[in-house]
Amino acid sequence: MTATPIHQESPRIVIESVAPEIDCGRFPIKRTLGEDVVVEADIFADGHDVLSAVLLYRHLDETGWRETPLEELVNDRWRGRFTVDRLGRYVYTLRAWVDPFATWRRDLAKKVEAGVEVDVDLRVGAALVADALKCASGRRKTALRALATTLAGGTVKDRRASGDSATQAPRIGAALERRIEAALDPALADLMAEHPDLGRATTYPRELEVVVDPVRARFGAWYEFFPRSCVEDDPRQEHATLNACHSRLEYVADMGFDVVYLPPIHPIGQSHRKGPNNTTGVAADDPGSPWAIGSAVGGHDAVDPRLGTLADVRAFIGRAEELGLQVALDLAYQCSPDHPWVTEHPDWFRRRPDGTVQYAENPPKKYEDIYPIDFDTSDREGLWRELARIVFFWIDQGVRIFRVDNPHTKPFAFWKWLIGTVKAEHPDIIFLAEAFTRPKVMYRLAKLGFTQSYTYFTWRNTKWELTEYFTELTRTQVAEFFRPNLWPNTPDILSAYLQTGERPAFVIRLILAATLGANYGVYGPAFELLEHEPREPGSEEYRNSEKYQVRRWDLRHPDSLRPVITLVNRCRRENRALQSDRGLRFHGVDNDRLICFSKRAPDEENVVIVVVNLDPYQTQSGWVDLDLDALSLDPDAPFQVHDLLSGAHYLWQGPHNFVELDPHTLPAHLFRVKRHVRTEKDFSYYV
Repeated sequence: MTATPIHQESPRIVIESVAPEIDCGRFPIKRTLGEDVVVEADIFADGHDVLSAVLLYRHLDETGWRETPLEELVNDRWRGRFTVDRLGRYVYTLRAWVDPFATWRRDLAKKVEAGVEVDVDLRVGAALVADALKCASGRRKTALRALATTLAGGTVKDRRASGDSATQAPRIGAALERRIEAALDPALADLMAEHPDLGRATTYPRELEVVVDPVRARFGAWYEFFPRSCVEDDPRQEHATLNACHSRLEYVADMGFDVVYLPPIHPIGQSHRKGPNNTTGVAADDPGSPWAIGSAVGGHDAVDPRLGTLADVRAFIGRAEELGLQVALDLAYQCSPDHPWVTEHPDWFRRRPDGTVQYAENPPKKYEDIYPIDFDTSDREGLWRELARIVFFWIDQGVRIFRVDNPHTKPFAFWKWLIGTVKAEHPDIIFLAEAFTRPKVMYRLAKLGFTQSYTYFTWRNTKWELTEYFTELTRTQVAEFFRPNLWPNTPDILSAYLQTGERPAFVIRLILAATLGANYGVYGPAFELLEHEPREPGSEEYRNSEKYQVRRWDLRHPDSLRPVITLVNRCRRENRALQSDRGLRFHGVDNDRLICFSKRAPDEENVVIVVVNLDPYQTQSGWVDLDLDALSLDPDAPFQVHDLLSGAHYLWQGPHNFVELDPHTLPAHLFRVKRHVRTEKDFSYYV
């Protein structure tokens, strides 16, 4: 019989089921500056020895590991955490080892409690402490030597100097109680834990990564508008300039938004230019679609002359920053037939058998004014480097956020390379993926580096749909790498819910987007002015879509949702619970037309409860069923809820509380919870 080799170095300790860990460590998790990374793992060994474990972490720029202890939970599950305090990338892993001293100390305590003779055990402990002298110095060495002497009941030599095990003197006059007290003193355990023997420690074989983004990646309210339509103050003007949009920036800032997103601002091609409502017959003054990028004037690194110059772009960004806004620029890798690349790099475009270039299609839609880029070109390196140059060009102009058009139609490998290349130099850059596509594709793009993503929120209307979808986004592993950005509308999408629900539908979707998600956005002024007419029945396209024509918006219209939006954005800024997705919890309601959920700020008392009537037509009422444990509320004590939307105050107690919401007045409650109740007179002003 052939003997199987005996591997004496096989580790005793098992480290497995590490979380968070995405696809066996292939992809990083995401955090924003100042957030914690909480790591858990199953850690165990054969036998009954006590284990110790630490979480190791470092920024990629650091050479040495930092460490923090892991605490044991239940059933061999351990947990530790560290805070990310720099942009860029961190790595983390785990290390565990059998701890002879902790094992000895645990067993000694049991024997003492049982009244067993422990003299020999104390001498064993003295030898363990003496071993620790080898790597001790200064005050620690002095303290350990004294404690070893006490445990042994005599004098202990430095083993490094003598080579002896532990020389022990007679126990003449030694008090057993004093030796036991010294052995079980937490101060001794702390000293011994400072420099453990890691000769047989087990380290998790993978170094897992964390991408750390700016806080704006976690929390922000976006507002999209077409700069060419900022013509409301000048009836003679047919096409606005960027300089004319500074007043629009003030309008957006006054509503409490954080990010202004502009559709492409580049020259628009003449060939096959589209007219109003995507028609092919155009007049001489039709501006065309901003996504048909490129003309004889220039391409992706140029500005449409009707909007202004690069200097005007920089001035626009500067004014936005003065108002507390960041500017997001559309990154659309596609060309009009007139783009300089079409003639300079014809091999970057796919040709049909008749020699013409393949234009964009999404049957039955045709986009003859747009040529997709062929990423299968033989000049892959030249193409990729030029596309990266475009991003760096706009970064140099002051752009820090890019909304990427249809990234799912470009290769995964390209995005991994591009985003990695950009963020290696500029870790503060944010990429939002406009990828309305299949879930696995959306998640893959997030894993490859996209900071945020559009979502299916636009089409999730019922309580079941919203609960299932946002539980997936916030309570599963998806939350570690996918940051949702919720949009009730976009220039491409006018949902059926908004088409038919009138004003209440817009308010409902606003409040849901702004509270379910820490990141949300609206396409305005279409949203606040309740634009709801489709191009034709069954279509999600707007009639008189701003994608193809300049629109004049009456920003002073009395029915505008501007006051409601301003209030909602103020609530978001004043409540940290609404500035993260991780604290989301759903609660029961006995009416399917009502949805209830809460958010709680990490390590804070700030808790909000949101109740929304999903029916834009009729009043709905019901009893909410709160998970009081999730809210840290005492079931026997009353608590206050202050509706931040209406200003009303209510006194609630226990899990079951009644709500009634009329969508035509205000279709939602946005409660801030106040736990401390003093006297009955405190509630004399409550509604």
